Amino acid sequence: MELRKRKRLRLKDYDYASHGAYFVTICTDQRRPIFWTSTNLHVGADSIRPQTHLPLSRYGRIVEQAILAIPAHYPAVTVDNYVIMPNHIHVILRITTTDEGGRLIAAPTLSTVVGQMKRWASKQIGHPIWQKSFYDHVIRNETEYLDTWAYIDENPAKWTEDDLFCPAP
Repeated sequence: MELRKRKRLRLKDYDYASHGAYFVTICTDQRRPIFWTSTNLHVGADSIRPQTHLPLSRYGRIVEQAILAIPAHYPAVTVDNYVIMPNHIHVILRITTTDEGGRLIAAPTLSTVVGQMKRWASKQIGHPIWQKSFYDHVIRNETEYLDTWAYIDENPAKWTEDDLFCPAP
């Protein structure tokens, strides 16, 4: 039996430590909904208001700590926006390759940053929680950046329409 070829996840010959913004999606192993205490959001009048507080579980809070700690581990990387969904996360990461004086600084690759964040969260939780690898998109211009930002902000309210939606067990 011939094994199926895996789809290439990264752009060929692209330097993922280069200056720019990146949209990253990381799913839980088997897409288990472990980051929210409930996957049922408010309905009715509350459904048209933006979510100000997502019902994060203990695992969700640990993952949030891991995301927010990225700049402390990698000063060349900032977290511009993120959302923690029941079974995945979305993050906009910005890699900067120069300091305030315009001098070049060493920046980690996107894979290094994501891998470290995933390992730290899994270690705090006590077992692996992530699916292998992650999805990324190089944000190429301001329109893409703003569209991605809006997608992240609106994602919780559209959870039941999400490609990664799974009903509560």
